[in-house]
Amino acid sequence: MVYQQLPFDDLKVKSTNKERVAYFYDSDVSNYSYGASHPMKPARIRMAHSLVMNYGLYKKMEIYRAKPATKQEMCQFHSDEYIDFLSRVTPDNLEMFQKESVKFNVGDDCPVFDGLYEYCSISGGGSMEGAARLNRGKCDVAINYAGGLHHAKKSEASGFCYLNDIVLGIIELLRYHPRVLYIDIDVHHGDGVEEAFYTTDRVMTCSFHKYGEFFPGTGELRDTGVGKGKYYSVNVPLRDGIDDTTYKSVFEPVIGKIMEWYQPSAVVLQCGGDSLSGDRLGCFNLSMRGHANCVNYVKSFGIPMLVVGGGGYTMRNVARTWAFETGLLNNVILDQELPYNDYYEYYGPDYELDVRPSNMFNVNTPEYLDKILTGIFSNLENTKHAPSVQINNVPKDLEDRGDVEEDTADAKDTRGGSQYARDQLIEKDNEY
Repeated sequence: MVYQQLPFDDLKVKSTNKERVAYFYDSDVSNYSYGASHPMKPARIRMAHSLVMNYGLYKKMEIYRAKPATKQEMCQFHSDEYIDFLSRVTPDNLEMFQKESVKFNVGDDCPVFDGLYEYCSISGGGSMEGAARLNRGKCDVAINYAGGLHHAKKSEASGFCYLNDIVLGIIELLRYHPRVLYIDIDVHHGDGVEEAFYTTDRVMTCSFHKYGEFFPGTGELRDTGVGKGKYYSVNVPLRDGIDDTTYKSVFEPVIGKIMEWYQPSAVVLQCGGDSLSGDRLGCFNLSMRGHANCVNYVKSFGIPMLVVGGGGYTMRNVARTWAFETGLLNNVILDQELPYNDYYEYYGPDYELDVRPSNMFNVNTPEYLDKILTGIFSNLENTKHAPSVQINNVPKDLEDRGDVEEDTADAKDTRGGSQYARDQLIEKDNEY
């Protein structure tokens, strides 16, 4: 098949001004393995990082190694019992935890591997530290590709995800921001994040995903939230083979309308790479530039933004795309020709920075998409007036957490507190 020139070949950087970007990376994250035959490969984060460094993007942004999340911090969302289990279970003592393994859904999809707890703490620490820096105005964009594990529930692992770093990051943002928007472009529904904020209007979740006989089986148009959160969960159920142009025709109108009516003061964008063409587990047909257009569009609003990773099971394509998107977040369009890097042989035979669409049939008809958009806009009408949250003062942190820099003067803004400790605080009715 001849690669057709798409409108995205002239992708322009949409910049409000010079963004300050904080990039979080921990070299240890790629040392962990779900198992030889498991599709989830943490090494893709190191592959993406190698491209980022060899393209010279380190000159454009601040690079940090975040402090791993503590048990107390993880328990701001997850149950104490579940986190305790993750910290104690190993491949060697798994037999002692058979009952708990069933209860917490740890097994085939979410195996126990060496260093599981440390892997979770690195993922969580990056997203929480990124959110903390955004809160303090230390950066405009924070990136944590080790995060984005959107399926994890309060007391349950799911879909290769054990710790929901996104929920922990959003909880941190809510301490300073009255409204946070979560956007998910992974091919799978962001069910764990939606479930966590299903009853509040302080977080709007918007997920674009394959729906119908596909994991996790949730995320239909009618799922819109309950109670105060009614209409604050937005789901865009899509079908196989969606391409760049079609995806853009849905993504930009929906996000544009949400920005206009909900007026979030912070955004979290999950950039799952399994919506790319040719993914081992995905069924969409997005090119690298079509995927990156979503990042570019959200960035154009100039709102403090936390960017996290997610799925993606064709490693070379995920690495290419995340590197390209890191360039866009730094107002740079990277060269097509790949620089030499630690994984250069993975990118043969063309050694180019590109993920091309295939000739896959697009099942998303204009009629179907019009029906979806009509339904979404109808629901969004109910959110026209952005909910206001009265915050007199930012609550004091329960436990000091050192900043990623040596400067202790700026290390006061920290996170923490177990569920028990937080329950002791008196909260107003309208506070999340």
